[in-house]
Amino acid sequence: MIGKLEMFIALAHERHFGRAAESLGITQPTLSTGIRQLEEQLGVKLVQRGSRFGGLTPEGQRALVWARQIVGDARRLRDEMRARREGLSGNLRLAVIPTALTWAARLAHRFQRRHPNVDFTILSRPSNEILTLLEDLEIDAGISYLDNEPLGRVSTQELYRERYALLCQPDHPLAGRAALDWAEIGTTQLCLLTPDMQNRRIVNRHLMEAGLSPRIGTTSNSTVVLASLVAAGGWATILPTGLAAYLAEGHGLSHIPIGPADPGHAVGLVAAHQKPHTPVLQSLLAEARSLSERDDA
Repeated sequence: MIGKLEMFIALAHERHFGRAAESLGITQPTLSTGIRQLEEQLGVKLVQRGSRFGGLTPEGQRALVWARQIVGDARRLRDEMRARREGLSGNLRLAVIPTALTWAARLAHRFQRRHPNVDFTILSRPSNEILTLLEDLEIDAGISYLDNEPLGRVSTQELYRERYALLCQPDHPLAGRAALDWAEIGTTQLCLLTPDMQNRRIVNRHLMEAGLSPRIGTTSNSTVVLASLVAAGGWATILPTGLAAYLAEGHGLSHIPIGPADPGHAVGLVAAHQKPHTPVLQSLLAEARSLSERDDA
């Protein structure tokens, strides 16, 4: 039953029989047979079928809620028993907003020093995808904004407060400043993250409130691309202060904090709300709390 429920969850996520089968590493006929057998066991039609996937039936939508809960509980049971038998081990899957990837690396490094049998898979994803991935059981946790969009029923642990800096060449007219106001960015030619990124929406709001409409010549969903453009010359970008400092050091660039100072936007670890959490996930939340406290010290 658990295996068939996992097939059903994958199909609901991919909305395509071929892609769902590929994601599970099985053939499409095997997936189709598993879904039919699940429908027979439950006594209802779950999937609208035609020449292609036609969506879930109303019964299928309700069954999906139960399927996620049952499969999630089964995985937590398996992980807890393995932890009791072997200690903390396995693979933790994290989806992380691009501007927090350096924090994800710090968290994984600290965690693995304590628990060397736990591996990490770290994926870069926009914030609006992270909650969906959690809900679909595609990841174990994420690092995202905590206070800018509705999160629903999740467990959270703040890591840091996001504030911003201008990343530019050392010969840029603003490079010698100790700090900047948003209005001083003026007509600076910028390259920024793509509009689907929450960081970009926050930056847009600050620019708009300062009465600015700067030319944004290039956008990318990669902060590495933005830093490379700045290093090539003629561009500047706006990134969180910690990330800007990290990229500046590696490329010989300047970074200037942008004010006025405010509380910033909370960024932290998010995980599905569970009682209890698995030992691995509980330890990850504790490590995130320790990392946050150390950074604040």
